[in-house]
Amino acid sequence: MDWSLQLSILAPALAAGLLVLATHIPLGREVLRRGIIFIDLAIAQIAAMGVIAAHSLDWDVHGWETQAVALSAALTGAVLLGWAERHLQRQQEALIGIVFVLSATGGLLLLADNPHGGEHLRDLLSGQILWVNWVDLLPLALLATIFWLVSWLFPARLAAWLTGKTFYLLFAVVITVAVQVIGVYLVFASLVIPALAVVHDSQPLRHAFLPGVLGYGAGIVVSVWLDLPTGASIVWCLALAGLGYRLSIRPT
Repeated sequence: MDWSLQLSILAPALAAGLLVLATHIPLGREVLRRGIIFIDLAIAQIAAMGVIAAHSLDWDVHGWETQAVALSAALTGAVLLGWAERHLQRQQEALIGIVFVLSATGGLLLLADNPHGGEHLRDLLSGQILWVNWVDLLPLALLATIFWLVSWLFPARLAAWLTGKTFYLLFAVVITVAVQVIGVYLVFASLVIPALAVVHDSQPLRHAFLPGVLGYGAGIVVSVWLDLPTGASIVWCLALAGLGYRLSIRPT
């Protein structure tokens, strides 16, 4: 086995997971606090529909036009859901579900005449994390750096952003970047599973990285070892790592 070749493939994938966790764990805690578990699925699916719309126009998947369309779609959805939180709180979960199903089926409609539509949709849902390169990680690295610099230099400002009206806009930006690298399923798992695993912990933010890193590392290794889909393998390993943490660590 060519270990240098394996490392050149696995290292960017694991780095992508660590960068995603760096922003998704704090956002996931806020999602749990607000009780809007499926908002990430809805906004991730909206961003994916934006990518599909750009793809249907034959735009470069990694071009600025595609990024602009995906981000605009996600921000529009974020504004709508933020408005619903303030004015339609009792119906918010239902609205999140409607937004999700409309964006999911909208993507199907846009890909109806595309002979490779099924493959493209699968890539957006499951992701292609095993095939990312270091250049693909630059947007994730930039977001994670900004996020933690603000957290370190202006913690009160970041807390206000997360708990205030700007949460949905920040959420949309982070999700739009992540979903194009790791896919919709891994975005949801990265947001919810580590945060849920440490929900009763006295230091949830720091400790949530343990099941997150274990899940990504084990999932990548298992997928390569058994030749299984990487995204799905990571989701299952995240779930097992989160469950193991909850069972082994006494809540404090």
